[in-house]
Amino acid sequence: MSFLQHLEELRMRIIRALMAVGIGFCACWYYAERIFSYMQRPIMTALANHHLDTKLVYLSPTEPFNMYLKVGFIAGLFVASPFVLYQLWAFVAPGLYRDEKRYVMPFMVFSVGLFVAGGFFGYRIVYPAALDFLIGYGQQFSPMITIGEYTDLFLTIIVGLGLIFEMPILVFFLSLMGVISAGWMWRNLRYSILAIFILAAIVTPTTDIMNMCLFAAPMVILYIVSILVAWLVSPARRKAAANRA
Repeated sequence: MSFLQHLEELRMRIIRALMAVGIGFCACWYYAERIFSYMQRPIMTALANHHLDTKLVYLSPTEPFNMYLKVGFIAGLFVASPFVLYQLWAFVAPGLYRDEKRYVMPFMVFSVGLFVAGGFFGYRIVYPAALDFLIGYGQQFSPMITIGEYTDLFLTIIVGLGLIFEMPILVFFLSLMGVISAGWMWRNLRYSILAIFILAAIVTPTTDIMNMCLFAAPMVILYIVSILVAWLVSPARRKAAANRA
């Protein structure tokens, strides 16, 4: 295809992905109240552990409505993620060798699985530990936590970890295009680990070392896994495998 045809293909894929997100939003907005009841469980548990009132507040009449809109959108994004990722795969598939196109299902499973695993890891481990530390640190004060601020913090942690867990997928595409290689990633392992801990210190909502390590540990493991991914999809290795086939 020509450059303009590639742009037209990209536009079509983006429109389809946005339509899927819109349908997911409409479906999830109906259940937004129930979804938020699961979202607020970590803060309610943290407040109860420190013998504080577990009821959240809002400061503006429009805040609950806006909050449910945001919850519906993010939940819709999660629901539509398989279709969105398929559109991404369909866009890059013409640049793959014929035998590589059969990996569409493993790609879908790993992409969605990693994103959900990152969100679940944040929901079950990172976020409760961070909230318990923060609530305990400010126990001499009376908290007045608004639903808007809590939702923003929740989505930052959960969606952020979901995206962080997509590191192998990002490396897959960069290696596919020849931007990075497994050798380059291995040679820069020490600097990458340092960068990961700096990033973890920035994105973690607390200042303690334990929560920073909770963020950094899976990122280091994913980086090592990504080195293997980069080696498997390196252009030279793919071309040699295609010639043998």
